Amino acid sequence: MSHAGVIQGSRVRILIYLLFAIQLVSMGAMEMSGPFWPVHLRGLTPSESVFSFASVAVYVGPMLGIILTSAFWGRIGDRYGHKLMMIRALAGLSLTQLGLALCSDIWVILILRFLQGAFAGYIAPAQAYGVSIEAPSRRARLFAILQISTNVGSLLGAVVGGLILDYATFFWINIIAAALCAVCTVIAAVTLPDVPPVKKAPAAAGKPMPAERPGSLWQGSPLLSLLGVMGILLLARMLPQTSFSLYVSSVFEVSNTVVGLCYGLLALGFILSATAWSRYFEHRSQQDTLHRMTYVVLGCIALTAVAGVTRNPVVFVAAYFIWGVLLGATTPVLMALVSKTADSSQQGHVLGIAQGTAQFASIAGISAGGLLSQVYGLQYTYLFVCLAYGVALLPIIALRYWPAAMQPSHAPPGD
Repeated sequence: MSHAGVIQGSRVRILIYLLFAIQLVSMGAMEMSGPFWPVHLRGLTPSESVFSFASVAVYVGPMLGIILTSAFWGRIGDRYGHKLMMIRALAGLSLTQLGLALCSDIWVILILRFLQGAFAGYIAPAQAYGVSIEAPSRRARLFAILQISTNVGSLLGAVVGGLILDYATFFWINIIAAALCAVCTVIAAVTLPDVPPVKKAPAAAGKPMPAERPGSLWQGSPLLSLLGVMGILLLARMLPQTSFSLYVSSVFEVSNTVVGLCYGLLALGFILSATAWSRYFEHRSQQDTLHRMTYVVLGCIALTAVAGVTRNPVVFVAAYFIWGVLLGATTPVLMALVSKTADSSQQGHVLGIAQGTAQFASIAGISAGGLLSQVYGLQYTYLFVCLAYGVALLPIIALRYWPAAMQPSHAPPGD
């Protein structure tokens, strides 16, 4: 059963805000170094080939670590409690940031970045803990709040990191990040209540307990299709990532300030709209949600088409902001649907799988975007984004009209 009923409603709200604050600070601490790794790595090696490899691996490494371990940590959280996994992740972030601050060998840095993803992976256990205390009907809002905290933390972290680097060295970025994550670890350990792991309901009298099979989470469930939709939408979103600044500066001939503004407005649109979208979708059935999600994806196709054909920077900026607004209706809402495919005893596992899927889709989108821009040129960047969104419509339509998919194999209590 969900523990939302055990914890008083007003206290649940306080705990959700506390989760928001912890995630904002910890993710912001990680992003303080994010934009500046190539600058730091450039000074550590004279080799162009090593630098080229390291400047990609330093970002892909943590994602790869999350992909390989998130489902495993989710299972551990289901068995021993998600608060413990949050503390483990925050402590892992703090220790790896400390190691990165003290290390100047480029290969050790890459290993530490991989371990950071493998042993930290904070977002999935935070989501699972939130699900364990929040009412099932409010899950879309929970995921929206937590994703907003990540986006706000990323924006603020990059700004703070730049300020530190203007007045100090890269060492201090990592030291401050390690200290912030250590403080978050202590706050999570002391203030968040323990929520015991949910045990599987016993079989009815006279019936044997069914053996738990690894495939039981997937059989007769829309989980795979939902993960496919979420992954393709994230891939489409990440396709312009590597070529964005080159595209904007070459097509519109604007300053770096305008380039940064365009990029930031996408995140701002998401931040401003995500909770409103979650309220809009939270009481709707899966079929109704997917029906309306179709129009959201069609809107994304139209907006990215406008971004690709316009030569007016004002139109491009407006399209990017509205695109960000529509993105607020995608990942948080789909994460809520993914969460509802599993019962309360499997939330860590399924959300770990979802987090790994998101990281894989991000890597695929960044890699594919870079390759396509090299092969076909910058001018076709947003054509490929439109095509990716078109592909995402296929599993959405399949889920809407495939009757078996509309009956999840596990319905969470209280839904």
